Amino acid sequence: MNQDSPYIVQVNGRPATAADLAPLAFAGHAHFTAVQVREGRVRGLDLHLERLRSASAELFGRALPDDLVRSRLRTALRDGPADLSLTATVYSPAGEFTAADADPALLVRTGPASSGPAGPLALAAVRHDRFQPHIKHVGEPAKTRLLRGAVADGFDDAAFLDAEGRFSEATIWNLAFWDGASVLWPRAGLLTGTTLGIVQRQLDRLGVGQRTVAVTPGDLPGLAGAVVMNSWTPGVAVHRIGAVELPAAPSFLELLHRAYEAEPLTAP
Repeated sequence: MNQDSPYIVQVNGRPATAADLAPLAFAGHAHFTAVQVREGRVRGLDLHLERLRSASAELFGRALPDDLVRSRLRTALRDGPADLSLTATVYSPAGEFTAADADPALLVRTGPASSGPAGPLALAAVRHDRFQPHIKHVGEPAKTRLLRGAVADGFDDAAFLDAEGRFSEATIWNLAFWDGASVLWPRAGLLTGTTLGIVQRQLDRLGVGQRTVAVTPGDLPGLAGAVVMNSWTPGVAVHRIGAVELPAAPSFLELLHRAYEAEPLTAP
């Protein structure tokens, strides 16, 4: 294998063939986790494994053993550079639009390492509820459509408002807000990102206040800052949501990055 290439695609621990990938061509009934690998290791491995396990149990009625998942991650990482992006997707070989039963399969693919955009970002506030928001689905065309609509309107991305007018998440991001003393996490239906989980437990260890509260557009003028976060980064500053300008809050951003970097890197 070419150790310099970040591009690897494996199914069940072996190089993927066209026959392996054909069922995935139009598959939307699948879930995944996205990981940034550094020095051959990852942060929050337990959170990634729990995400795959719980989503598989809900979607397929069974889950791959953690040891098997870890083994297949190691196989993919063995053939690439030390720093890269990795996506592990669990799907049914029986395909979509069928009630046929099959053991889940695991697709692992890698690409160049990423740290996300520099920011700050401007977000459009749009009404949208994701189906089963607690699961990291593939095949969510609404997110791409809303992203493109936001960019066409002069924004960088879109933040979602639920039926009660509360912020939940953004297209591929979790949202976090700052009141000047505590981190505010949105109270709404959303995907609890692995980076969010890492940051939350490390903020606890740092003794930083955290609250889960309903945040609405009307609350934005009273906030001291906002960020988005995902597997790329624990924080990209948001300087505007809709028509509301938000403070830069560099200390908030630094705090989130410090919390994330306190999480140890673990080998699969």
